[in-house]
Amino acid sequence: MAETTTAVVDSYDFVVLGGGTAGLTVANRLSENPEVQVLVLEAGDNHLDDPRVIIPALCMQAPGSDLDWQFMTTPQISQEQLKGRRIHQPQGRLLGGSSGINNQAFISPSSRGIDAWAELGNDGWTWATMEPYYRKFYTLNLPDEATSEHLELDYITETDKEARGPVQISYTGVIQDPLAKAWIDTFKDMKHGLTGNPYSCRSLGGYANAATVDQSSKTRSYAATAYYAPAVHRTNLSVLTGAEVQKIGFAEGEGGKIANTVHFCREGKSHIVKVRKEVIVAAGTFQSPKILELSGIGNPQILNSLDIPVVVENRNVGENLQDHLMTGISFEVNDGVMTGDSLMRQEPEAIAAATELYQKYKAGPMTVGGIASHAFMPMANSKPTSDKMPELQELLQQYPAQPGNQLQHDCICRILQTEDEGAGALFMFLAQTNLHNKDSAKDYLQNLQTGSFISLGACQSYVFSRGASHIVSKDSSEPPKIDPRYLSHPLDLELLARHVQFIEQLARSPPLSKYIKPNGRRNHPTAYVEDLNAAKDYVRTTTLSNYHPAGTCAMLPQHKGGVVNNRLVVYGTRNVRVVDASIMPLIPRSNLQSTVYAVAERAADLIKADS
Repeated sequence: MAETTTAVVDSYDFVVLGGGTAGLTVANRLSENPEVQVLVLEAGDNHLDDPRVIIPALCMQAPGSDLDWQFMTTPQISQEQLKGRRIHQPQGRLLGGSSGINNQAFISPSSRGIDAWAELGNDGWTWATMEPYYRKFYTLNLPDEATSEHLELDYITETDKEARGPVQISYTGVIQDPLAKAWIDTFKDMKHGLTGNPYSCRSLGGYANAATVDQSSKTRSYAATAYYAPAVHRTNLSVLTGAEVQKIGFAEGEGGKIANTVHFCREGKSHIVKVRKEVIVAAGTFQSPKILELSGIGNPQILNSLDIPVVVENRNVGENLQDHLMTGISFEVNDGVMTGDSLMRQEPEAIAAATELYQKYKAGPMTVGGIASHAFMPMANSKPTSDKMPELQELLQQYPAQPGNQLQHDCICRILQTEDEGAGALFMFLAQTNLHNKDSAKDYLQNLQTGSFISLGACQSYVFSRGASHIVSKDSSEPPKIDPRYLSHPLDLELLARHVQFIEQLARSPPLSKYIKPNGRRNHPTAYVEDLNAAKDYVRTTTLSNYHPAGTCAMLPQHKGGVVNNRLVVYGTRNVRVVDASIMPLIPRSNLQSTVYAVAERAADLIKADS
């Protein structure tokens, strides 16, 4: 195991709060300069040798474990929301953060979704500016020619192949699996074949997606292996695990408050470290606003109620919470079709066989984490028509923006009405899920049926609902109150329900349909959603977080809801920046990890330029 620091010195140039995806990326880049001293404070531990982290298929063991902060939302109480359910919000509590516990899917965002950040008032945050940073963090490893042909990877360009970053991505699909090929062919036959290169961030249709899996070792590639391990021997980089940040200390300064100390707790003892240049907040969408609020930056009403002195008044801290919702239907497959159900049920014989395959040959189901088949899709119509736009436009006109969210609402409406933009995503998971468990179940893989299934899922790309995450105590060990207000804007339900309806059509379409057992079982008696009202009820009953929270320290002009400016500096301060998913003013249409890495890479350049 690459050892982390056990002691710290009195002061550092840069103190990074959070050793997750963004924090380790920034710390690595800043410590490339041997003249600066960098400290990373991470509440979790170093799990570089933990099989649950490094073996791709064992990612399913992370939620609800010591690797997870185990956050939960407040009850989503409205009938038009989630029928009072509380929703799990797994967040990585380990070195590497959520990049160490996610399902490893590597999905690129939409270029229009990133351009929208500039449209919202952030000069310089366009796809043209960000594209080099998306290519800076990863290396694309292609499979052999036969597998590439099977997965139809001919869209990959020489430019894609030239990316040379520390995170390794690869394709986990194999020739022996006919379902990956059937997925692609089914979308083509349904006139939804891939329209462009997914890495160009302007494409729709079904394809085989990559994963953050190292092709040579068949292990997870994440921030700790990619950014921390190669830098562990740098004498100017200190990484302290088991260190829980309590607050940032400030002094008065011309042009804003100056962060000069960081207070943290480790092994039951309180510590203070001095800051010579900057504090870099990289604790994630729930913890970054929490640290700001504990430090006196936020809504005075909240801070005063907890006897926290107000350092900088900003009512936007913790607001603008956005998240992707997902749901799906599991279909029983024909006898002989190989799925991962026996592993998900943790059947001893299946686990032993898969473990032996992995240990001896680095092959088999242990090399695959989450999804490997994906599609961005335009809005699925609830009624037969060749043109999706009239129904979409009718919906967008029917439901106005929530109070205070007109700019983002209009921006999303413009994005959705472009021809090559997806209103939602569909994906395939090669096992069943149970979406009808009680809130106490740690994830959607509990209490599974016998037999073999595939799950076809749907996820919304852009969300109209906005929630919040705020502290409820001045005690830093207390979790925040997380209220995403899921489906509080009716358009979210309207759009997601239509994508769920499309799942029925997808399951009936060949060649995918030939692998699904006729009149076979599904995950639940209510998992039949031909009718739009039935689809809406199914969404409210079953939908879960896709674990993509963003936006609570939004990069926006302050009068438009901003917490940080376009150089990621917290308003009212001179030397505090936020560099993680919480700064995203508008959630990208895809899994967040690629955008978190890209934002962190750019943040490092901004910090270097300003130092």
